[in-house]
Amino acid sequence: MLTKKKGFNPIHLSGNPIFVPLNFMNKLLLSGLFLCGTVMTAHAQISSKTLSGQLNTVTTMVPFLTITPDSRSAGLGDAGVALFSPDANSVSWNMANLVNAEKKTGFSLSYAPWLRQLVTDVGFSYLSGYTKMGKNSAIGGAIRYFSLGNINFTDFEGNPTGNFNPNEFSLETGYSTRFNKKLSMGVNLRYIYSNIAGNRVLNGISTKPGMSGAGDVNLLYKTRVKMKGGKESQLNLGMNIQNIGAKMTYTGKEQRDFIPTNLKLGAGWKYEIDKYNKVGLYFDLNKLLVPTRPYYLLNWKGDDSVINGVRQYVGEDNNVGVVTGMIQSFYDAPGGIKEELNEWTQSFGAEYWYNNQFAARAGYFNEAKTKGGRQYVTFGLGIKYEKIAVDVAMLVPFAKRHPLQNQLRFSLLFDLGALSDE
Repeated sequence: MLTKKKGFNPIHLSGNPIFVPLNFMNKLLLSGLFLCGTVMTAHAQISSKTLSGQLNTVTTMVPFLTITPDSRSAGLGDAGVALFSPDANSVSWNMANLVNAEKKTGFSLSYAPWLRQLVTDVGFSYLSGYTKMGKNSAIGGAIRYFSLGNINFTDFEGNPTGNFNPNEFSLETGYSTRFNKKLSMGVNLRYIYSNIAGNRVLNGISTKPGMSGAGDVNLLYKTRVKMKGGKESQLNLGMNIQNIGAKMTYTGKEQRDFIPTNLKLGAGWKYEIDKYNKVGLYFDLNKLLVPTRPYYLLNWKGDDSVINGVRQYVGEDNNVGVVTGMIQSFYDAPGGIKEELNEWTQSFGAEYWYNNQFAARAGYFNEAKTKGGRQYVTFGLGIKYEKIAVDVAMLVPFAKRHPLQNQLRFSLLFDLGALSDE
């Protein structure tokens, strides 16, 4: 039995309820780690137009993998697939871009407080680094760590039985190579570990940490574009398919769920106004490549409609394999093409640099209301001083609350090549 002071709330783990403390529920639910939705039901006579206007979020295991890891992209509305002047954080955004890094070697350390309006012991940390191997290849690695704070366990009489710190982390390594002056490619391998309940028996259900392995495939294309007056600008186009990997479970093998496989498409445009001033504009599209939950039907008696032993629904069966689910995710929404289009989120970002030392950033993130409704603006600043750079970002939501709202998050970047030369 779990308790933290007073109060319990039920959650469903692999289809069965367990009871955890209210404080723990705040940490899980409000941070988005368990976006559990009620299974939708409707009468048999229903149109795709009606379905496309109803809430039907796409949920996965370990959503901490989708958190923007660094403050530069956090200040750009979570855009980062096609950045100019890539740094160590490109290990997770687009490994293919690291061959274009200006420095030979570097690493970055980032931290983001989480749910500071409710708790003080939850946070997200990120460490990444890279080194270039000549002009045409680079290697890199990164660690993500998400801590949900401390939880007190008790028995049914309320006697303490110990403490527990739910946490999740991932380890990854990547390699990128340049095919020619314009096109480069990268690949990543990732190990994922999620321990939210420990090795315990809760309400008759044995739980254990979830583990999985995944990989990324990414591309970057860059070219020069001539402007009026003879001046040139630069265009970047990027793609990253992330977290292609096995399903996860906290209980039995028969209850495995998808990890957040997703497709990122991005474009970046840079224009140098003069020797000291330049601007960059960025636009990213993102879509989870996991099946959309179908809309289950009811018969006229109000019972689940079953014909020849098969439960009836609108959409596609979401109990499929990883590769099938990736393909199916482009056409399986029960609301039709309108709902499919709503599953794409958009990120817009603008960045201004003065003398390559001071940066000001702003961005906007948009998600359809029927798919979660996250909408917020972001702001950021960046300062470079010799071998060290500091990035700061803040997020301001429009309507719904956000775990990072009105909180400063920081990233520190170090040029290890310059330090070793000295």
